[in-house]
Amino acid sequence: MTTSDSLRVGIVGVGMMGSDHARRVASRISGARLVAVSDPDRPRAEELASGYDGVSVHDDATGLIGSDAVDAVILASPGSAHEEQLLACIEHGKPTLCEKPLTMDGDSSLRVIRAERESGRSLIQVGFMRRFDPEYAELKRLLAAGALGRLLLVHNTHRNKAVPSPEFRSEIIVRDSLVHEVDVARFLFGEEIEEITVLRPAPTSLAHEGVADPQVAIFRMSGGGIVTTEVFVNCQTGYEVRCEAVGERGTVTAGLSQTGLYTTRANLDGDAGWWGGPVAPDFTVRFGRAYDLEVQAWADAARTGTVTGPTAWDGYASTAVCSAGVESLQSGQPVKVTLADREVLS
Repeated sequence: MTTSDSLRVGIVGVGMMGSDHARRVASRISGARLVAVSDPDRPRAEELASGYDGVSVHDDATGLIGSDAVDAVILASPGSAHEEQLLACIEHGKPTLCEKPLTMDGDSSLRVIRAERESGRSLIQVGFMRRFDPEYAELKRLLAAGALGRLLLVHNTHRNKAVPSPEFRSEIIVRDSLVHEVDVARFLFGEEIEEITVLRPAPTSLAHEGVADPQVAIFRMSGGGIVTTEVFVNCQTGYEVRCEAVGERGTVTAGLSQTGLYTTRANLDGDAGWWGGPVAPDFTVRFGRAYDLEVQAWADAARTGTVTGPTAWDGYASTAVCSAGVESLQSGQPVKVTLADREVLS
C-alpha cells in the first residue's frame, strides 16, 4: 500500500478491549478504517459490526487475518490464542497490534520472534499503551534528558476497583496486571529485569477465595536499580495507576491527576503540592488518550511498513519476567529472570 491509502483494519476479539478499539479505529484514527471483526461469540461481533458501515464479520480469526480486504490486524483476543494468530499474521504479512500478553510463555513468544525475523519484516507491536500516555512519555523524556540525574528507584501503584470474575486468580494478577509495570520498568530504565520477587500481604476480605490480593512485586534491574509495585485489583475506590521515579537529583510522578506531572527537584523553592479529585472508573478512562495515541502511531507506522513502540522482543521479555513472577508468587522467594540472547536469536 502507499502512504496515501487508508489502512483497512480488522479486529480479532470484540470484548471490552476489542470493542473499545473498534470505536477508536472507526471514529478517531486518521488514515485507518474498520473493515472487519471476528469473535467466537458471533452475535456479539454482528451487533458491533452493525453499528458501522461496510464492516464484515468473520467466523474465525484465521479467515479475517487471511482476507485480502484486511491490511492490518488488532488482536484483542485471549492471550492463549495469540501464538497461532500472530503466526498467521506473520505468514500473511499483516502488521499487527497485539494486546498483552504477546503469548502465555517464553517458548511460544520466542517462536513468534523467530517467525517474524525469518519473514524479513518487523510486523508486531505489543499493546503496552503506557509508553504513549502523555505523562509517562514526559516522565521518560525528563529522565532521558538527565534532569533528575541517574535513575535509582521506581515506585508503582496499580489498583482496580473490583474484579468480579472468580477466574481472575493470583497468577492472572501477575500476568495480566503486573505485566504493565514490568514494561514500564524496562521502558524507564532502558534495561532488563534480572530478578523478581512477588510477596503476598494479608489479602483483602473482598478477594475471591484463595486469591492473593493485593500483591507487592520487587524488580531488580540489570544495572542495580530497584522497582517496587503494589497491585490491588479489588481496592473498591476506582482505577488508580501511579508511577514515581526517583533520581539522584529529584523525583517525578505520573498519575497523581489528569492535569500533568507532580514534580520535585533538589534546590527548588516552593511548598509541596497536592491534588484531589475523582478517581477514574476503569482503564478506558484513565488511559483513553494513551490508547488513541498508541493506535494512531501503529496505524501510521503500518502504512509505511515500519513498527513504532513496543516490539515482539518487549512482549517476550515481559512474558518471561511474569513467568518468573508466578514462580516467585508460589515460592515466596526471589527468582532470576532468564532471557534468550537477543543478538544471536534466530
